[in-house]
Amino acid sequence: MPKKEKLTPAEWQIMEAIWEMGGARTVREVLERVFPNGEKAYTTVQTVMNTLEKKKLLRRRKTGLVNFYRPTRSRDEMIKAEMSSLISRVFGGSIPALANSLLSLDDVSMKEIQRIKELLDKKEKELKGGMS
Repeated sequence: MPKKEKLTPAEWQIMEAIWEMGGARTVREVLERVFPNGEKAYTTVQTVMNTLEKKKLLRRRKTGLVNFYRPTRSRDEMIKAEMSSLISRVFGGSIPALANSLLSLDDVSMKEIQRIKELLDKKEKELKGGMS
């Protein structure tokens, strides 16, 4: 993923809200969704959204006096790009090294391990062309 598309934590927060709400959204709508108790100023959210537009992750359309922002990439596309970048940078491109790192975390439960096994089985079937 090109560096200009990498998201900061604040940008992820804003993008998550826009993806959840769907459609084109105003700065005010995003502000009220992400910071309902006024934790951030309108201008702060506006600045982040303008930065996201410069990164070409939001598209702005003006209707009257109001700017509406719409994502240019889906959440899944961004997650795949972020994961690809992380695996490349941190694990030398090795998915098994990533999996080993995740599984070595102290708080992995048996339920999570079972779910991972199910996901691996499903992926294996897909790669084999659905043969059992």
